[in-house]
Amino acid sequence: MSESAPAAASGAEGSAPRTERPKPASTETARRGFVARVALFFRQVVAELKKVVRPTRSELVTYTGVVLAFVAVVMAFVTLVDLGVGRLTFWVFGA
Repeated sequence: MSESAPAAASGAEGSAPRTERPKPASTETARRGFVARVALFFRQVVAELKKVVRPTRSELVTYTGVVLAFVAVVMAFVTLVDLGVGRLTFWVFGA
């Protein structure tokens, strides 16, 4: 077989020959790698949690009020749309 046999077999003209995949690590190395990745994950979580800035009491009250007001506005909008669609349905199909 020639060097272009793998390319011809794959149907791709002018493609590079396939390279061998690296062999998987041994079980012991893979296990250490898994434990190391988990440890790294928890170290990163702790580092991110140290960056968290908690709001003051007044900021928390302000944010809560803003959220409640927004929810009330959305509820009113959905209620009005629902009533409008209901009346439109009764008008089109009759009661």
